[in-house]
Amino acid sequence: MHIKKIFNLFCIFCILGFSFSSYSYALTPYIWSDSSKLIESTSSSNTTDLKLESGGAILIEQTTGQVLYEHNAHEMFRPASVTKVMSLLLIMEALDNGQFTLSTPVPCSVHAASMGGSQIWLNEKETLTVEEMLKAICLNSANDCVVAMSEFVAGSEEEFVARMNSKARELGMHDTTFKNPHGLDVDDHVTSAYDIALMSRELLNKHPSITKYTSIYMDSLRDR
Repeated sequence: MHIKKIFNLFCIFCILGFSFSSYSYALTPYIWSDSSKLIESTSSSNTTDLKLESGGAILIEQTTGQVLYEHNAHEMFRPASVTKVMSLLLIMEALDNGQFTLSTPVPCSVHAASMGGSQIWLNEKETLTVEEMLKAICLNSANDCVVAMSEFVAGSEEEFVARMNSKARELGMHDTTFKNPHGLDVDDHVTSAYDIALMSRELLNKHPSITKYTSIYMDSLRDR
């Protein structure tokens, strides 16, 4: 699933959560937490059955964080490219903190160029700007670009992943463990619909300029 399509879901407050096989409903009250307040979920066992086919889902109000609907919200699954939401959050934090600008050139390492899956076939002889990297990540879910950006932001992919997990703990994402910044499947790389809502809300509320890239329908790179 492309990251642009993923964000279309998040911009309506994560209503569909994951697209996994069906599980039975198990709705219980939870406490939504962030750095400033606690908001109790309004969910209950009497919540209307939406007959979702997803394994887990959550609907939140973006401003307050109030949970309006949830279905297996704490069930842990492999997130695939939804992982890039956290990667984008850390990139946008560094950008908004002045670590670099949108026009800053980003090199590509041999390691970044070796990524499989969704990619734009970067090679170690080229550079793209931060803005071009963001476009490639958001529109094409580019694994090579997100690894290049992780190395650029943190010095190494391993350090970037450590920061991803630290941020997850800070946000209260207790169902989540990240093993890489791109989401290619590895053991123990997991998260939940609830945790996706937490990091997505943080990204959209604290760094709304990300929607400049997630709302693009079509674009080009490398002057082509």
